[in-house]
Amino acid sequence: TQVWDENNRVVPVTVVKAGPNVVTQVRTNDVDGYESVQIAFGEIDPRKVNKPLKGHFAKADVTPRRHLVEIRTADASEYTLGQEVTAEVFEAGVKVDVTGKSKGKGFAGVMKRHNFKGLGAGHGTQRKHRSPGSIGGCATPGRVFKGLRMAGRMGNERVTTQNLTVH
Repeated sequence: TQVWDENNRVVPVTVVKAGPNVVTQVRTNDVDGYESVQIAFGEIDPRKVNKPLKGHFAKADVTPRRHLVEIRTADASEYTLGQEVTAEVFEAGVKVDVTGKSKGKGFAGVMKRHNFKGLGAGHGTQRKHRSPGSIGGCATPGRVFKGLRMAGRMGNERVTTQNLTVH
């Protein structure tokens, strides 16, 4: 959707469902060797949760949730089991990094996946307009170099967008 900023300019925004999250585990330096907080999000039917996870949620005294994420923090002692964490922790105007999964596009050719130009439409080219062209030399080097961009599965991978402004 979109919002207007203080200069009456339209800014495109993405609305994110960010709560309510609940703290299910607190990891400390003396026990685990690092500081982090595990939070859970999204309701789920308790019958769909396996026994080890049921015990994990029961230990935190919360109802089972669909997603579990562990977030590293400088000081985990300010969190308690069962504490609700909402989007109120973000202030307007603060820059954040957002990580998520990109849409899966399936098997894609080089023009879609790597923005290749494709071969020419004229000069006798037959049925090869969307192909990658040559992928290597003949006798020298006699192989295809590693990392060469080719057709393959596109999307469905972890993507981080940095420096987004909270509105």
